[in-house]
Amino acid sequence: MKKQADESKHDKFIRLVEARTNKIIDTLKLLGNCSNTSIYEYTQDEVEEVFKAIEQELHEAKKKFTKPEPEKISRFSLSKNKR
Repeated sequence: MKKQADESKHDKFIRLVEARTNKIIDTLKLLGNCSNTSIYEYTQDEVEEVFKAIEQELHEAKKKFTKPEPEKISRFSLSKNKR
């Protein structure tokens, strides 16, 4: 196995994203355990708040991976700005 100092940026991405994604999946499974009404009591509004917060953070994280389109620069001309 490569030393972490020798790994490429892509290899590091793969290693970290797999570990972090699996951690999130495991945590979501644990969250699902809170749905057991014989152990817990909650309202539908509380459930909506929880998932709204999760969806908001998911959206923010996904936005970070979306590369913005480069802005198209208009041609500059002083003659257009003459009176």
